[in-house]
Amino acid sequence: MRIAKKTSTFRAFTRLSMLLAGAALAAATWAADPAPKDTTASNPLGGKAAPAAAAKGTPGQPRQITWEELVPKDWDPAKEFKGMDLSSLNDGDPRANELLLKMQEVSNNAPTNPAMNGAEIKIPGFIVPLEEAKGEVTEFLLVPYFGACIHTPPPPANQILHVVTSKGAKFRAMDTVWVTGKLQTMRNDSMMGVSGYHVNATSVTKYSGGAK
Repeated sequence: MRIAKKTSTFRAFTRLSMLLAGAALAAATWAADPAPKDTTASNPLGGKAAPAAAAKGTPGQPRQITWEELVPKDWDPAKEFKGMDLSSLNDGDPRANELLLKMQEVSNNAPTNPAMNGAEIKIPGFIVPLEEAKGEVTEFLLVPYFGACIHTPPPPANQILHVVTSKGAKFRAMDTVWVTGKLQTMRNDSMMGVSGYHVNATSVTKYSGGAK
């Protein structure tokens, strides 16, 4: 129940920000539902979930984590906006602009989970390139659903990982990958979004399971 509730909260938060943005592209994406229909917080890329044993990991090896683990259990990004009648607002309403700015502030300052700091992890996600060299991505944001930060507003900061690789990777925007490395609770501002986590990646590999 907690997983379903958390997923619903993230989707509602993203849809609300897109609605208030008033952009035609965002509205079209919102109607299409940016996350795959079968996506869940524990299985962000959809399809068949990883076996429980694999999720626990083995001693001395990176632990495969879910996106939900990055979020403090008591954090509710929508609590400040409950009870608001959005139907009374339109794109030109100053109150809509004020609400959008407030939502962006809440999203950009989303708290991280301190228990994850320093963990050796493996997590799947979608690439948002920041830096490239010789046709290879050397720095990027990892996000939990397709289109985030590019076609739709950025997710909360605790759902964005800033990844730096020791070796360039031949991937493009929105490619699905596995990222392995040391996770740190470290904020980073970029033109594509604010991330609450940093990963020094030891490997970035093509996503090989889940979505079908």
